[in-house]
This record gives sequence, structure tokens and C-alpha cells, in this order.
Amino acid sequence: MRNKNNNKLSKLTAKPTKLLIGLIKKVKTGFIQCGLFFCALLLCNVANALEFKSVSIAKAILYDAPSTEAGKLYIASLSYPVEIIVNLNNWIKIRDHFGALSWIEAKHLSSKQTALVTANLAEIRQADDVSSSLLATLDKDVVLEVLPGGKNGWVKVKHRDGVVGYVQNMALWGAN
Repeated sequence: MRNKNNNKLSKLTAKPTKLLIGLIKKVKTGFIQCGLFFCALLLCNVANALEFKSVSIAKAILYDAPSTEAGKLYIASLSYPVEIIVNLNNWIKIRDHFGALSWIEAKHLSSKQTALVTANLAEIRQADDVSSSLLATLDKDVVLEVLPGGKNGWVKVKHRDGVVGYVQNMALWGAN
């Protein structure tokens, strides 16, 4: 009689242990798959968030939908930087430096990259170093052309007056 009870007890404790081990394996696999999914999603968003263009005409109308029949929201001026969100060939969904989303006709955008000064004051330096010579001081909302060659948190830029130098990335919006 004792053996029967002991066998029943050992069978009962063995089943929950096997079930628990199986559950742990499934949860572990689920976490790995979920982690890989979120990493892929994050990489996709980062890649998309890094595409910037600029307005190519003096006054571009921004709409609330991809149609000239849609509601008109704003007017963006020449060289204003925008972040590309969705490209539908003739229409592009964009984000401005305030974070507002709107639509613009693709023909009104240029691949020329510009950046907007978002700090109250920004400095153009001769080199990518705070101790290098100060070339100019910029007010908020000044648009600059982004040039290749920036590094270490600095963006190489050109002002419309011809001044070329480096501005700290944290003072700008629209520079990668």
C-alpha cells in the first residue's frame, strides 16, 4: 500500500515539473522572438527618421491629406527642412521641427539637406571644437545648408551669407 501511494506521489510531482520546464522554455523563446521583433522595429524607425529634405520653392502649401483638395494647414518657405515619414511618389508625408505631420507635393521638395537652428543662440565655429574660432552667432529659426564632413556631435554648415563652419548638432533640427 505504501508503494502505491509513493508511486502516485512521485508521478504527480514529476508532471508539474515537466510542465514547468516546458513553460519556461516557451516563455524564454517568446522573449527572444519578442526582443528580435522590437529590435527590428526600432531599426526600421531609426532608418526612416533619418531622412530629411528641404522645401524647394518660395511658398509650399502643406495639406492634411495627400490631395490638393484636402485642407490647407501651413505654408513652408524655401529651404525649410522636413523629415520624410511616408513617400507615396507624388505626395510625401512630412514632420516639421514642432513634430506636426502634414503632406506636401513631392515636386516641392529638394534632396538638398538643410537644418534649422532650434536653440536661442547657436555658434558657427571654424572647426568641430568649442575652443576653435567663433565665425558667427545665429539666432533661433535660421536655416543653414548641411555640408558633408560633420562628426563627433558637430554639423558642417553653410550660412546663406557664405560663412562655412561647424555648429553643435544639439542646436539644430534636420541634421542627421
